[in-house]
Amino acid sequence: MSNILCRITTEQLQKLINNTNCHIIDSRPPDAYNGWIMDKESRGGHIKGARSLPAKWCSYIDWIEIVRSKGILPGHKVVVYGGNGEQIEKVALCFLRLGYNDVCIYEHFEDEWSADPGLPMDKLARYENLVSPQWLKSLMDGEMPTAYRGDNFIICHTHYRNPDDYKEGHIQGSIPLDTLELEAPETWNRRSSSELKAALEAKGIKHDTTVVLYGRYSFPNNDDTFPGSNAGQIAAMRCAFIMMYAGVKDVKILNGGLQSWLDDGYEITSDETLPEPVNEFGVDIPANPKLAVDIDKAKKLLKSDDGNLVCIRSWREYIGEVSGYNYIEKTGRIPGAVFGNCGSDAYHMENYRNLDYTMREFHEVERNWKSVGIVPEKHNAFYCGTGWRGSEAFFNAYLMGWPRVSVFDGGWFEWSNDPANPYETGIPESEEISNTMME
Repeated sequence: MSNILCRITTEQLQKLINNTNCHIIDSRPPDAYNGWIMDKESRGGHIKGARSLPAKWCSYIDWIEIVRSKGILPGHKVVVYGGNGEQIEKVALCFLRLGYNDVCIYEHFEDEWSADPGLPMDKLARYENLVSPQWLKSLMDGEMPTAYRGDNFIICHTHYRNPDDYKEGHIQGSIPLDTLELEAPETWNRRSSSELKAALEAKGIKHDTTVVLYGRYSFPNNDDTFPGSNAGQIAAMRCAFIMMYAGVKDVKILNGGLQSWLDDGYEITSDETLPEPVNEFGVDIPANPKLAVDIDKAKKLLKSDDGNLVCIRSWREYIGEVSGYNYIEKTGRIPGAVFGNCGSDAYHMENYRNLDYTMREFHEVERNWKSVGIVPEKHNAFYCGTGWRGSEAFFNAYLMGWPRVSVFDGGWFEWSNDPANPYETGIPESEEISNTMME
């Protein structure tokens, strides 16, 4: 360790936890922060109140913007901890080089903090549904408990109407899954129960199959039918929602998608794996109908004190400057919907993802939601234009353990197609909403 970095003890760190001018920084991968035990720690998760700033991100040109977006300013005290000394020092030195003067390191997370059940830790409620490449590789290698072995798990490489995306390279043993197999292009809503049953059985998926979904992240290719074309990781989120609605008990997302798999040094292949169909899904579809909200229920939520219809669109879509879709003419928003701000435009989800496409620190998402009245005590139904971005926000809330979350599947597409439905444009007079990115 460098001599220019001060070290603090466990006792000293305990005194800093509630200090608002001190930021405790977790330099481990996001998956360890979320709850997975990935090294020698006794308990999974992170020190309560810690922020996630993985050592991997130090190489990003936007590193300082990430730090500032978290509200970590040069005048604040910074304490960095992690799983190994090299990891810790890498992040701490980044702070020093950028003018942060009060930077310390804590080297006893594994042997003291995580080992003492009396010291406070926190984790993502359903972290087991957001898996790391390391976990997935262990699953593939047969190193998991019996419940996950043999024909009890299926890995799906998701895409939208682009079989070449799978052929370009995918995780060994994964099968291709086109979103159109689960949603209808006429409405972009989930398919009928009978169609979902046939599609899932054709993929070899039963209600008790563990399904791991991932996609190749890529920007839209200006497809003239659907603006989210090829956005593989958000396609995985979309398929996750529909599978959960149908009744698949254990749906997991590879955190960061194919990019995280490659970043961890694992290989991909172009060899095709064919699905092995099954005769029976095993339960009636939908087994979880409450996960989906249709337009009548959406209208009831708008009038309810116990619910929110949450708009996961960009600011320009929300105020009616653009529709976000080349096949949706009408612009505007649903009156009474709460703005959940996806990010810069209809193609991105910057407010819900990190630069490496992993899920954003869940405390930040929850804090942003709370500031506009999106809280776990209410029934929150997320929507966007056609359901993709709404599905990603839904999955975030599900991972946080929120008890009543749904997707308004019809979204702005269905709402705007009926001239009888009211709509608004412009900046709402009744609420102060920033047109900048959430911080």
